[in-house]
Amino acid sequence: MTVRVGSGHDTHRLAENRPLILGGVEISHTKGLVGHSDADAVLHAVTDALLGAAALGDIGDAYPDTDPKWKDADSRLFLREALANLNQMGWKPVNLDVTIFAQEPKLGPVKTAIKNNLANLLGLGTDCVNVKAKTGEKVGHIGRSEAIGCHAVVLIEKA
Repeated sequence: MTVRVGSGHDTHRLAENRPLILGGVEISHTKGLVGHSDADAVLHAVTDALLGAAALGDIGDAYPDTDPKWKDADSRLFLREALANLNQMGWKPVNLDVTIFAQEPKLGPVKTAIKNNLANLLGLGTDCVNVKAKTGEKVGHIGRSEAIGCHAVVLIEKA
């Protein structure tokens, strides 16, 4: 069996009058993430991890924020296209581990929904996807509730 590991990271700042979308799940909060697309830091990190595992560059190469066609794009599109590219190369995901860094909102109540959505998007069982949430302990841009970040690690194998 041939396997590879990919790692992805993304951070976006928080601002009022934006929806908060993490892992394709809209979360009720007073602020949302700012970015060229929908700024879903979780899906961006997962997409980067998949692209990295397959040696296909990064999300900025594939979907540059200088291209107006990605303005306000649903980040599920990025993940689906990256996954399709991996599948064409004979790769498929095996498991995913995600850590979301957010001082607020508290993500405990939505971790299962994010996990289930990620499993569905990747075609994996929920026993192959893990979602963790960490605060910034009131330190740095995460701890001051100025941003939300995400780190993702994925294992892929030749199909």
